[in-house]
Amino acid sequence: MTKSKTTAITEELYAYVLAHNPPLDAVQRELVETTRQRFPDAARMQSAQEQGPLLAFLVRLCGARRIVEVGTFTGFSALAMAQALPPEDGELIACDVSEEWTAYGREAWKKAGVADRIDLRIAPALDTLRAMPDEPRIDFAYLDADKDNYIPYWNELVPRLRPGGLIVADNVLFGGAVSDPQAEGPAAAIREFNEHVMADERVEAVMLTVADGLTVARRR
Repeated sequence: MTKSKTTAITEELYAYVLAHNPPLDAVQRELVETTRQRFPDAARMQSAQEQGPLLAFLVRLCGARRIVEVGTFTGFSALAMAQALPPEDGELIACDVSEEWTAYGREAWKKAGVADRIDLRIAPALDTLRAMPDEPRIDFAYLDADKDNYIPYWNELVPRLRPGGLIVADNVLFGGAVSDPQAEGPAAAIREFNEHVMADERVEAVMLTVADGLTVARRR
């Protein structure tokens, strides 16, 4: 198969892309930099800078009021999505297992004035999801957590997603390793997840080459 239109992303071109996207605000920029400084070995787990404005755009596009995030880390993506929620009744449930990492998110959310919109639940995410009401009341979900559990997370989220609601899954390219049929470990888990999504008739989904790969799925 011959590639169609593709463009290699150089550092200069990446800077150009960021310059032509909605800019990060002061709190978002501070959180991105703090994460890089405090957790240099783990900072790659933070959603890419261009993903913050994209997530906020999608939240507004589908008119989301109830969001679930699986995998919060230091809170950049939660911050971007919470800022896009309606202030009067928007709610974001953030699932993570680390008090240390999410403490930085709590501080940023407070600075940005959105702490009251974010319900951080420190517990295994599957426990949190399974404790939620069974009816389809979620408008938007963002999945960016441990790769081995992507399919179980997906299977808990989809039935709770309202018709027309969106799920966005990060790292679906896993550094390019998903194209290898012999992939092992997390790459194999993501490869299996991608096949699972493609076969799921409850949703329509597209895979995008944004950052490390994003799948955007809409509940039918």
